[in-house]
Amino acid sequence: MSPRYRTNQAGRVIAIVADIMALILGLWILMYLFDANRANDFVQFIQDAARWLAGWSHDLFTFDEAWARVVAGYGLAAVVYLLVGHTVANRMYRHH
Repeated sequence: MSPRYRTNQAGRVIAIVADIMALILGLWILMYLFDANRANDFVQFIQDAARWLAGWSHDLFTFDEAWARVVAGYGLAAVVYLLVGHTVANRMYRHH
């Protein structure tokens, strides 16, 4: 296996992980906005995972409306993960 192939694979994995992280955060935003049943195990799993992923941005904003805080805090985390993950992946593709 050539070093270039391994680098491309690693870049692909980083991009996929970033996409999955952003997907979880986006799912939680939608579930929150559509008032998903929080007693449901899947909804609870997504909420817990999103809260962990967005721990650094969860209460970053202090809007009066709760929905705006959720969209801004979790949305910011999703965008940051996408930007950082895909930037790192693209640099790995270019350098090898």
